[in-house]
Amino acid sequence: MSHPTPDHEDRTEAPDAGPRLSVLAVGPMLEVTVETLRGEDEPHVHVHAGGQGLWVARMAKTLGARPVVCAPFGGEAGVAAAALARAEGLDLRTTSTPDISAHVLDYRGGEREELVVMRSPALDRHAQDDLYGTMLVHSMDVDLAVLTGADPDLGVPDDFFGRLAQDLRAADRPVVADLSGDHVRQILRAEGVVLKISHEEMLEGGFAEDAEVATLRDSGRRMLEEGLRALVISRADDPTLVVTHDEARLYTAPQVSTREHKGAGDSMTAGIAVTLARGGSLDDAVRLGAAAGALNVTRRGLGTGRRDQIEAFADRVSVEPA
Repeated sequence: MSHPTPDHEDRTEAPDAGPRLSVLAVGPMLEVTVETLRGEDEPHVHVHAGGQGLWVARMAKTLGARPVVCAPFGGEAGVAAAALARAEGLDLRTTSTPDISAHVLDYRGGEREELVVMRSPALDRHAQDDLYGTMLVHSMDVDLAVLTGADPDLGVPDDFFGRLAQDLRAADRPVVADLSGDHVRQILRAEGVVLKISHEEMLEGGFAEDAEVATLRDSGRRMLEEGLRALVISRADDPTLVVTHDEARLYTAPQVSTREHKGAGDSMTAGIAVTLARGGSLDDAVRLGAAAGALNVTRRGLGTGRRDQIEAFADRVSVEPA
């Protein structure tokens, strides 16, 4: 089966066009969700393109940016996911692969239950090389590049992310990364990257011994010594910790009830990236990111929301020294 190819489009920019982002989405997937509307005898089926990079891109588009998604697509699931992503208005630059992941999720019991998980085959050397070149080239003309991670099943080497971050920074491209584990260790060597990571990932990756604010802050300062511009640590329902070379601060969004926690961190990453791509401050970027993440947990759709609500909510994010 032939793989999806980019649509040709008019790239003439409107005077008020939003910032342009490139988003690396190494692990796109097709999501089929089953839920009930009025009762168990009335199931409702939703089909979406998903995966970390696509969730980031979706929220970035909601916030007024123009994301270019560089991702591998192929097989029946890939054709469907690419078509759905384009139907949302996302601009794709694709690498051909035999297939991508597909998940069937059941919410009829009120909680998220994975019924079927079809994992993507590993990306071979040719696909990795093509994806690397695609992301590098299309990042040359954007305001900011976003790097999102990959499951170990995809076989992407850790240095893929480190080399890409270094090449982008050498070309003077701003970079926001949302990575974990050894992927993080690789990008620490690239000067000037803003890294978003969760407190769980700090612990699992061996970057911090416990989740206390002081421990995370001190661990973050050690990571910054290797070259990062800033470290943004999301902490689930607790305030987000931001560590820079000058200070450490806690950002607290208003408390909300959680309907679906998955995807909140990706919405935060999108908010940070869009603000920085506009030339905004890191403080404003984290405020918008915290608001996007907080409001996303009140919704079932991952990487979804309304720009006016998120921007209004950002004004209610409080900040204090850590």
